[in-house]
Amino acid sequence: MPPPGPHRATVIWLHGLGADGHDFEPIIPALRLPDSLGIRFLFPEAPVRPVTINGGMEMRAWFDIESVQRDTGVNREHLAESVAGVRSLASLEAARGIPSDRLVLAGFSQGGAVVLRAATGAGPAGEPPIRPAGVVALSTYLPVTDSVAPPPEPPPPIFRAHGSFDPLIPVHFAGASCRALTKVGWAVEYHEYPMAHQVAEAESRDIGIFLRRVLATSPAGGDISA
Repeated sequence: MPPPGPHRATVIWLHGLGADGHDFEPIIPALRLPDSLGIRFLFPEAPVRPVTINGGMEMRAWFDIESVQRDTGVNREHLAESVAGVRSLASLEAARGIPSDRLVLAGFSQGGAVVLRAATGAGPAGEPPIRPAGVVALSTYLPVTDSVAPPPEPPPPIFRAHGSFDPLIPVHFAGASCRALTKVGWAVEYHEYPMAHQVAEAESRDIGIFLRRVLATSPAGGDISA
């Protein structure tokens, strides 16, 4: 989704399990972002593959998953492939003139797990994590906790949001993920909403506030008022 004016920043937004790249397009107006930020939204799509937790049914999935269990329930090879895809998209944006400090990684549910891994885990050859302006991780969890890399200084802020009544990814997974990240120095802003596995109106408002803050104050953008 192109920006209304000059392209000054990019948000890479990954959908959840079984959804597609159009899933979060309708949320953009609810974020109430000023045109002056010049944000281009990218909504990549996961490949179609059998998903074990859903009885082997084929659907769009960033990785196969056997159970919602940290470190053991996910297919790490698939997860690494999806993280590599996020890294490739970030590199393409850099080639367009959008450096990492004008980039936000966002994702919902399984997509959120991928962006958390991309933002806080080292690459396959030991390369440091992507250093975005910020991370938006919604109704998700940190899928791999045994190799969280230490953050750069200052740490990119991570907006974590979860529903108190989420039946798919219980809210205690959000707490465990936040603790695993803050333990090594990542800056996590945790928000909890009275909702299930979804995005609420108040959450959309808070995401918009977060995006305005991290993109309006990053070096290339100067200070842009909403």
